[in-house]
Amino acid sequence: MSDLSEEDRRILTHLRDLVSTGEAYVRSRHIAEAVGLTANQVGTRLARLSETVDEEDEIEIEQWSRSRSTTWRISKA
Repeated sequence: MSDLSEEDRRILTHLRDLVSTGEAYVRSRHIAEAVGLTANQVGTRLARLSETVDEEDEIEIEQWSRSRSTTWRISKA
């Protein structure tokens, strides 16, 4: 995925760190705090990334829950 923006790369790097010990359940706002974006920016990017990540990216992104805010399940590919 060479057409990723710098923001997308920061998100993926953070997500890889999160799943280094197994799967993780996170909300956009927690990722946003770690990578310096807004929760809306992260949520929009995660929705797109969930459809485009592949085995080379070493992670899977799945929209898990949509109660008050979306929870994302991040796991190793």
